[in-house]
Amino acid sequence: MDKIDNINVGIVGHIDHGKTTLVQRLTGVWSSRHSEELKRGITIKLGYADNIIYEDNGRYNIEKKGKAVRHVSFVDAPGHEMLMATMLSGAAIIDAAILVVAANEGIKPQTREHLMALQAKKIKNLIVVQNKIDLVDRKQAENNYKEIKELLKGKYDDALIVPVSAQQGVNIDELLKAIVNVKIPERDLKGDPIFIVARSFDINKPGTKPEKLSGAVLGGTLKSGILKVGEEIEIKPGRLVKEANQTRYQSITTRITKLFNGSQEVKELTPGGSMSIETELDMSLGKGDALARNVVSKPGVLKEIEGIIRIDYTLFPEVFGIGGHTKVDGLKVSETLMLSINTSITGGAVKAIKGNVLELSIKVPIVAFKGDNVGIARSINGHWRLIGYGSIL
Repeated sequence: MDKIDNINVGIVGHIDHGKTTLVQRLTGVWSSRHSEELKRGITIKLGYADNIIYEDNGRYNIEKKGKAVRHVSFVDAPGHEMLMATMLSGAAIIDAAILVVAANEGIKPQTREHLMALQAKKIKNLIVVQNKIDLVDRKQAENNYKEIKELLKGKYDDALIVPVSAQQGVNIDELLKAIVNVKIPERDLKGDPIFIVARSFDINKPGTKPEKLSGAVLGGTLKSGILKVGEEIEIKPGRLVKEANQTRYQSITTRITKLFNGSQEVKELTPGGSMSIETELDMSLGKGDALARNVVSKPGVLKEIEGIIRIDYTLFPEVFGIGGHTKVDGLKVSETLMLSINTSITGGAVKAIKGNVLELSIKVPIVAFKGDNVGIARSINGHWRLIGYGSIL
């Protein structure tokens, strides 16, 4: 197969609007695989699935008919209000997003909150799926369409709205076409390799013979540079170490044994798509996303762990996700905020505010780069609510 473009597409929106069903229709994979998710019928962790889109006489499909035109990695983000931090982590590794709105229910508080999160993470490419179109009549569908256009006004005016029934498979070819037409972001191949870790795991099945055991695997995306099999890498902040009743983070150095772009094994990784790195690390270090929220590069590239950070910030005019219109109050010195930086989530105590520059002391160390996008959330009525965004200075 000729080399084709890779793209990461996030699936976001309110709970029960059909995101996971849509991913299954686009890939054949049910992305909610964890037992608790299956039991409760909602996505709790980020779900992943990848597929190749084919073009056959102007129509698009995933049945391998015609020419392969795009490799897509889908990231299924949770829609439940209590899982906003997980959704923000997903937004950090995507190139484009599909916002799912159920035509029979319309715009919900989490719909608005997820749209704000995409803005906070500076996601420019958006497709809106008007799902469950089979459950409404023409008039209701038209009213819902107008409601969506109003929601997008001034934010994503040019976003394409595709009416779909994920359950019935209606108009999926038009959605595939829209995904193929998303412009691929410019990729930085010459810079230092920067791999953002969204998850980590042990891929060994019970009973695997010792000589056939695989090391811990890191899943995420490569933001810049190139990584090759056999290269040495450094993982920061690393793992939490307890010594003499104190805790600290210790960076980890290991070697790449295998690389995967989606489900395909490759010899090197370049930016674009959902990827994974198999390492020489003991598989137990990767269990249960223990190494998620880390950053990977070549040894010596990543700067020291940040304890104090400065952010150029902007607050939203109102709080989204709770219904109604609640104004966002100004920030205060000493208050604690939740910050989403790349795939890291950390608490930060406000130390100083000067104009639109915020200085914070963070609780969990992060590796951040100048210009990195930051989602800012505040605890409101016991839930973290997105109230603004910014960038690292």
